Amino acid sequence: MIKKVLLLGMFLMISPASAEIVHKMSSSVQLTVDSAASQATRLGSSYTVSGNNLKVSDGGSFGGLGTLTSGTAVGYTPSAMEVNTVGSAFSYSETYIEGDDVTSSSTVSGGVVAALPLLGSTTTTSGGVAGTLAGTITSAGVTTITGGGAGTSATGQFVSELTIK
Repeated sequence: MIKKVLLLGMFLMISPASAEIVHKMSSSVQLTVDSAASQATRLGSSYTVSGNNLKVSDGGSFGGLGTLTSGTAVGYTPSAMEVNTVGSAFSYSETYIEGDDVTSSSTVSGGVVAALPLLGSTTTTSGGVAGTLAGTITSAGVTTITGGGAGTSATGQFVSELTIK
């Protein structure tokens, strides 16, 4: 009898095994269409003159830039120079760069910029075309994606997570 009581006591001291099990499932679809973009930087006008053994000619003028009026050229005037000491070496360099005209701002209508600015430094990227781009997840968890036109991407994802503690 004592053996049976001891055996019963040992069974009562054993705790039942337990585990927490968590199972998560999720599906997602991501569809993207690239947007059109344009970045333009306006370049300014510049005038540079350098040299040695030169002087402004009699009745001449030292060149330069005039004023900038939108839609017209700057009004550049070249320098009127002559050699200062005849028979001696001389050097002369005159550089003029016409800057960009002042432009009006661009407007976006329906996701499209009708007239892009064309300035000294312009980078333009075309927008994507959705075309047949599509993605669905059914109630049964079936994910389907259909690629679109240029500049699009479609990503379908199913994640199954199992946690045992």
